[in-house]
Amino acid sequence: MTAALLLAALPASAQRLPADVRPDRYDLAFTVDVAGARFEGTETIRVRVAKETTRIVLHALDLTFQETTVGDGAGAQTATVTLDKNAQTATVTVPRPLKPGPTTVHVRFAGVLNDQLHGFYLSKGNGRNYAVTQFESTDARRAFPCFDEPAYKAVFSVTLTVDRNDVAISNGRLLSDTPGPSRTQHTLKFGDTPKMSSYLVAMAVGDFQCTSGAADGIPIRVCATPDKKELTRVALESAQQILHFYDSYFAIKYPFGKLDILAVPDFAAGAMENTAAIFYRETDLLADAKSASVSTRKTVASVLAHEMAHQWFGDLVTMAWWDDIWLNEGFATWMANKPLAALHPEWEIAVDEAHENRNALGLDSLKSTRPIHADADTPAQIDEAFDAIAYEKGASVLRMVESFVGPEAFRRGINEYLSKHAYGNATSEDFSKSIAASSKQPVDRMLPTFVNQPGVPLVSVALSCPGGNSTKVAFSQQRFLADGAPSRDERWQTPVCYAFADGKRVPNDGRECTLVSNDSTGVAHDHGCEPWVFANVDARGYYRTEYTPELLRAMIPDVGTKLTAPERLSLVDDEWAMVKAGRHSIAEYMSLAAGFGREHTSGVLGDITGRLSAIKEDLVTDATRPAFEAFVRSLLRPLYDELGMTPVSADDDNRRQLRAVVVSALGDMGNEPDIAARARAALDRALAGGEALDPTLADAIVSIAATHGDAKLFDALLAAADKATSPEDRYRYLYALAHFTDPRLIDRGLELATTDRVRTQDAAIYLAQFLVHPASRERAWTFVTERWDALAPKVAISGGDVNLVHATGAFCDARSKDRVSSFFAAHPLPAAARALAQAQEQIGNCIRLRDSQSPKLAEWLSRR
Repeated sequence: MTAALLLAALPASAQRLPADVRPDRYDLAFTVDVAGARFEGTETIRVRVAKETTRIVLHALDLTFQETTVGDGAGAQTATVTLDKNAQTATVTVPRPLKPGPTTVHVRFAGVLNDQLHGFYLSKGNGRNYAVTQFESTDARRAFPCFDEPAYKAVFSVTLTVDRNDVAISNGRLLSDTPGPSRTQHTLKFGDTPKMSSYLVAMAVGDFQCTSGAADGIPIRVCATPDKKELTRVALESAQQILHFYDSYFAIKYPFGKLDILAVPDFAAGAMENTAAIFYRETDLLADAKSASVSTRKTVASVLAHEMAHQWFGDLVTMAWWDDIWLNEGFATWMANKPLAALHPEWEIAVDEAHENRNALGLDSLKSTRPIHADADTPAQIDEAFDAIAYEKGASVLRMVESFVGPEAFRRGINEYLSKHAYGNATSEDFSKSIAASSKQPVDRMLPTFVNQPGVPLVSVALSCPGGNSTKVAFSQQRFLADGAPSRDERWQTPVCYAFADGKRVPNDGRECTLVSNDSTGVAHDHGCEPWVFANVDARGYYRTEYTPELLRAMIPDVGTKLTAPERLSLVDDEWAMVKAGRHSIAEYMSLAAGFGREHTSGVLGDITGRLSAIKEDLVTDATRPAFEAFVRSLLRPLYDELGMTPVSADDDNRRQLRAVVVSALGDMGNEPDIAARARAALDRALAGGEALDPTLADAIVSIAATHGDAKLFDALLAAADKATSPEDRYRYLYALAHFTDPRLIDRGLELATTDRVRTQDAAIYLAQFLVHPASRERAWTFVTERWDALAPKVAISGGDVNLVHATGAFCDARSKDRVSSFFAAHPLPAAARALAQAQEQIGNCIRLRDSQSPKLAEWLSRR
């Protein structure tokens, strides 16, 4: 469906504004009383009226209109305002009809700095209040009356009157800072923004302090509350490098004049790409330059790269409506990896990309998935669209197209797309046309098959060698469903890139590609009989791959030497998917995994140990647990003996992370008592002020020690979380409380969720930690259901309900499936409706997997 047809078909519940009035400019002035948690504002909106009318409809919610006029000078008319809370609109009506052409709307209004972490809200930290905005997706209307839809782009001018001891940050450059109007205030005026959508307006007020730098002539500041200013240096260094990289990649250099990056004490999202004023949750931005782990440094750089990419994908060019949110989020997810790969080759970013691909495939294999481009009518549906389909699937499809057409042709298409739609809006169709034109490939026919229909293709591979001199490969496709159900009639135009065992160099860097557009496609290889073919070169294809058992057995001896790290991850992950769908036996997966005992890429080994952890939890019985733990020890002990538990100065980042993976797996799944004892001793020393834990190994040590921990350790971890100076340390100790197995300690940990020790922004994530751990899951569910009235206000804020509901997918029994379904039927969460359907489907799939594969696992273990 084209964008025009989609807009015409939207129901009234979409809360869309009439199209007969459009804004050009907002002049906004706010007086912010942070201590009193309120604000007053005035605005002048310059609009264009398309046809004669007596009314202008704006979005507005939780605002008090004090005075409203339309027009200027002698022609100004006093307006009446009718509020519709359900539609979140304010209808401004004047006595005399407005003629087509320009006019102005003047409003004086007031509001409250709410405690809901959206709109113009109150954030608390460092012993005081802060005023902060978070407007995506539909919450600018909570701060000022506006045309709160992405297609209504306009110029914004912001002026803030605040306490004289506070500073303010907004999108534009600071033009002036003058005392008054009272002795206790000063007024800051910011420069005009470029044309942008209302959800990108940003304001923050408080005693923030900044670390300053620059890149390519653009001033950059990273800001935080005064007590955390010293934690901004890691982010500043990364931001400078990333901005320079983007200026080199994009034909349009960074277009917004300055860049402010702010850590906010209470922030529901991970980060928000407000134009030239990006706001962050503290844990995703702040890091101790001396002690930050590799994972924290990667997180800081990755989230920065994502939000800074949004300055082009989302801010400069914005999707026309929320049904194409992937044009923002998928693009930023795809782009963020490029500067990281260039700046930090030791981070193995290609493996992280393969993980993103696998995460999306897992969700997209459910019947309850959605297309990338999907209707999003109400605010709840819009919020629900910010999921792995928009982010990871969007990015994975882009990587596949880029790999198919070639990076230079893709880059030309990206820059053409940005240049053509700069300061405007775009659709999926606009993007596919740009790439098709730049590459001369049928992207405009291929891409819609991945964007406009749900699900993921399964590409089945068969090999033959008739006559003994020419290898024939047959590719067939159908929709892959995680429950193994027969697929429907969905078909994709799937670009499959493949390579043979002989490794002969052929055009296109040793790979060959074909477009599988029907049920099956055959290709020939004229270099004799090949023992195997790998059908997802570089792991950049967005599809599952299924090999015949004979083909897989032929491939296994060469996996470690002839497949790259992303390809190895792709292979084992696809094989696990075949097991879950009932297409292969778990014996085949375990035999494949058993060959990875010498895997030296941390991301690949982490994927395998993660699967083994799921197998232990869902498929291992009391009878088979000793044999399974013995298998894990035999698999990983040689690597542990090589790496040891003590880092050395020569270790690179991958080796540090690899050690953490091995220690964590042996201490948990392998149930190694010596590792548990060493972890507890190291943690006790560190908590007592002795030798600090290695930052990259710390998570593994803390979680292992907590799993075997007692009340003394629980108290010590809670105290350490309370006094931690860096977000990394605080959350490491706080979330470790979910690893304890003593029921009394589990209950103590759960009770914290109702206190101020667990921030509102963290409540859902914190509770989810208890739901995903087997020892605490049952007690956590009882706690959530019995204390729902107290928990719901914290959990439901800005998407937390989705995180909590997703965590219920960790159950693996019919009784729990029914309990979860019944509870949320009685306590509906509209923004988590799809998450609930997915969690329910995951529980059902787990039950089927356990019933069919647990006996086969027992048989495989007995043969070892």
